[in-house]
This record gives sequence, structure tokens and C-alpha cells, in this order.
Amino acid sequence: MTKGKNKTALSVKSGVDSASSLNPKLALKVKKRKLPSSETLIKSVLAGDIATLSQAITLIESRKSADKKIAQEVIAGCIPHSGKSMRIGITGVPGAGKSTFIESFGKYLIHSKNKKVAVLAVDPSSNKTGGSILGDKTRMEELSTEENAFIRPSPSAGTLGGVARKTRESIILCEAAGFDTLFIETVGVGQSETAVKNMVDFFMLLLISGAGDELQGMKRGIMEMADGIWINKADGDNQRKAKMAAADVKRALHLFPADPRGWKIPVGTCSALHDLGLEEIWNSISNYQEKTQSTHFFEENRKSQLESWLRETLEEDVLHHFYDNNDVKSLWGETEEKVKTLKESPFKAAENLMKIYLKSQT
Repeated sequence: MTKGKNKTALSVKSGVDSASSLNPKLALKVKKRKLPSSETLIKSVLAGDIATLSQAITLIESRKSADKKIAQEVIAGCIPHSGKSMRIGITGVPGAGKSTFIESFGKYLIHSKNKKVAVLAVDPSSNKTGGSILGDKTRMEELSTEENAFIRPSPSAGTLGGVARKTRESIILCEAAGFDTLFIETVGVGQSETAVKNMVDFFMLLLISGAGDELQGMKRGIMEMADGIWINKADGDNQRKAKMAAADVKRALHLFPADPRGWKIPVGTCSALHDLGLEEIWNSISNYQEKTQSTHFFEENRKSQLESWLRETLEEDVLHHFYDNNDVKSLWGETEEKVKTLKESPFKAAENLMKIYLKSQT
């Protein structure tokens, strides 16, 4: 350091490039490293190898054609071994403590019920970076260290349809890897609740007391979708308020049409922070599973979901193929400008683009 001159950590010397954080020779090896074959990946996933499971889900999330091809081969090899789990969806008002609840409930199931728990987050990602907004592994530090737990957020590059598809495919891989209890968490962005409902067996709604109207901001449709509703953070001085909130919810449910399944939606209180009410919640979920399996609703619901997955996946693929068409892309900017300046209606513009697309396919 030069004497007589103050230096700070913010000083920058010009002309000095930052050193690479990766050894050049190692970087070359990483770049040239070949992916394992789909057969190898399938075998390792079925053996319950967590590292391979993570790698397979990464392939699902990849946009590279080669990765997508391998991913679909892995899914095809794993799907006959899937379907043997209880899929639980969780949604709730902001601040309801969904992640804390999942961590507490997950640890309870692992240690008290000998379950293997996987957590997948339906997480619309940052439009700027494409990365996940949620930091689930940092928010569930204790659960993430459990041997029989697997946590995976699902960045969607800003599209709900994209994350729903990736999550559905991840469910198949997690089940094939031996996880028998799956939590699908939604961050509560409106349509994501419907997407989660369509991929789970039991849909749970978490609420909190002390926030004014307990149903504030919650759509009637979300209440009707729920198979169980619990008031979280029912501990300490908040226990009385939580019980009052639960009573309010029960009264509200009486105004809804009768459940065609004959299922009476349980409403209760819990405290994820103090592990209170977890056994009662699991008993409700187990009773639901037993009842719906006895009436064959459980199996029929799974079949209905698979049909929806087929339709939704096909729609996504068709849209992707349309927008990726070179003829459509070459005219998109011009067409968009005409619509913006009212020189052409959106309906006529869409019709013209569709004609151009169909002509390019002949």
C-alpha cells in the first residue's frame, strides 16, 4: 500500500481482469463431460440415489433439446414405478407459515411415521433472471438435512404452465425414487392454486388469525378446493384467536354446497413452530385417503388428472411449436405493431398468423 494515501475496499485497479473461479483444465473437462445414459439415470433413480434424482430433474428443467430427449426417456422408464405416494398440496395466505409448516410436518412424518418426504414448490420464477424466487432449502434448513427428505424448488422462467409441467414430471421421478409423501407448495399467485389442486390427492389451506377478516383476499373458489383447512400459529396468546378463526371458517363452510364425495372438510388449529396439531392433521389426511380409496374416488381422480396432464402438455407443446416457427417469428414484430396502432384487429392478426403457420407445415 502506498504511504500517505488512504485505500478502501472499494478501490479498483484498472487493467486487471478477474481471475476465473474455475481451473481452466477442469473447466474443459466439465465442458466435455458427457451425460449418463438414460438407462443409467433410470437405474440410479429407482435405487433412490438423491444426486441422480436432482440431476434428472435438472434435465427436465433444461431447455436444450438433447437434455429434453434424455429427460423424457428417464420419465418413461420411471412412470411404471410411480403413483405410490400421497400427494399433498399446500396453499395459504401470505405469512401463514407454509414453509415452516412443511418443515415441521415433514420432520414429524419422517420420525414418527417412518415416511420419505419430498417437497416440490410451484414457484413462478423471476422474469429477469429465470431463477427461483423461493429459497426453500434455506427456509427449511432442518428438513433439508434429513436423510429421508428431498427439497426442490421449481423455477419456471416466468410461466405457470412451465412450472406445472416440470412439477408433474418431478412428481413421477420422486415417487420412482421411493418418496411416499409429497408436498407441493404454491406461493399463492392466483392460478397456481388450481394448477396444484390438479396434481395432488389432498389440498390443504393454511390460514392465520389476527389479520382482520380471516377470509380476506381468499377467493371462494380456493376455499371450495380445500380438502382440509387449518389455522396456523395457534400458540401462546394467539391460541384463543386461532380457535375463533377456526369457528368462523366452519360457519363459512356451512354456506357452501355439500361435498359430492361425502367428505366433511376438517377445520382445526396448529402451530408449526411448536409442533402442535400435526398428528391430528395426519389423521385427517389418512382418513381422507382411506375414505376416497374405498369409494374409488382416489383412483378416478388420479386418472382424471392424467387426462388433464395430457391435454395441458399437448397445448403447451403446440403453442411452443407455433411461436418457434420461423415464418411466424419473421412476421411477429410487424403484426404486433399493426395491432398496437389499431391498423389490424388482434383477431384478424391471429387468424393471419395461424394461416401462415399452417401453410408452413404443408
